[in-house]
Amino acid sequence: MINYQPLYDTLIEANAEHWATVLPEQIHQALNPEAHGNFSMWNAAVEQLPIPQNHSIQLDSQSFSIGQEDQLLETERKLMEQGLKNLFPWRKGPYDLFGLHLNTEWRSDWKWERIKDHISLLNNRLVLDVGCGNGYHCWRILGAGARMVVGVDPVQLHVLQFQAIRHLYGKEVPIYVLPLTLEEIPEKTNIFDTVFSMGVLYHRRSPIDHLMDLRNRLRSGGELVLETLVIKGEKGEVLVPEGRYARMRNVWFLPSCATLVSWMTRCGFIDIRVVDINQTSTEEQRSTPWMTFNSLQDFLDPNNSNLTIEGHPAPIRATIIATVK
Repeated sequence: MINYQPLYDTLIEANAEHWATVLPEQIHQALNPEAHGNFSMWNAAVEQLPIPQNHSIQLDSQSFSIGQEDQLLETERKLMEQGLKNLFPWRKGPYDLFGLHLNTEWRSDWKWERIKDHISLLNNRLVLDVGCGNGYHCWRILGAGARMVVGVDPVQLHVLQFQAIRHLYGKEVPIYVLPLTLEEIPEKTNIFDTVFSMGVLYHRRSPIDHLMDLRNRLRSGGELVLETLVIKGEKGEVLVPEGRYARMRNVWFLPSCATLVSWMTRCGFIDIRVVDINQTSTEEQRSTPWMTFNSLQDFLDPNNSNLTIEGHPAPIRATIIATVK
C-alpha cells in the first residue's frame, strides 16, 4: 500500500489544496478492480513480491538499479521473477532488479541519455511526467535531484508495474504514478517547476489543447520538456494520417519542428529550442522476452526502413524544451 500523504501535504504547501482534496477519491475510482478484468491478478502480483532487506540502490542521473543478485534468496528471486512476468508486457525500461535484467520493449535509457544534459537542473524541483507509462523516467528524474516526481498515466497495468518497482525499492521515496490523465488534474494547478510530456502529443486530437494544458500546469518560469513524433519539413507542414501510422490507430498530428515551435509560441511558451532529433531505430524499440508482441520492425516497410508499413515517413522524434513567462 502506497502512502500518499506526503504527496497530499506537498500539494497543500504548493497552494493546490483543491487537488489534494479530490485526489484520494480520483485514485480510488481509477484503481477500481471492476475497471479491468486482470486487475486482481496484477494487484496480487505486486503483493506477492518479496520485501527486500538491506539491499543496494543505484539511483542517479547516470543509472538506476535495485539490489544485487546475492541480496535475495533463490526462492525470493523466483517469486520476484514470476510476479513481474504476471505484469507482462513491459514497455518502458529497462530495469535491473537483484540481478534480473528486465529487458523492456523500449530502451528508454537511451532517450534519457539524449536529453538529460539539455534539461535545467532538477535539484529540489516539483516535477510532473505526463503519460509516464510505468514511471521509468520518473525514477531517472528523481535520480537527477528532483524534490518530488508525480507521474500520471491512465493505464492500470502501467500504474501497477510502477508499484511493483516501488515495492522492490523498499523504502519511502517521493515518487508517485497516479492513474489519471493530464486533463483530470484540476484547472489552476500551475504548481510544477518542470513538466515532461514524452510520446503523448501525437496521440491528442487537439495538440493545441494539450500544449495549453501543459502550460497551465507550470508555474511562472517553469520548464516544459516535450518529446513527440515529427516530420521533416518547413513551417506550416503537418502530416495527418488518414488511417493508421506505423499500425497505430490513434496518431493525429505529426508537425515539422518549425510548425511545432510556432504552435508553442502561439501557446505562450518562450525560449523554445529543439535539443534533439532522432529517427527511432529497431535497436531502441523492439520485441523482447518481456514484450513479445510486434514492435517497430513489424511496423516499417520491409523494403525501406525509412517508411512505415503504410508508406508514411518512419518515426522521427524531436525533443523541444521551453519555458513559460
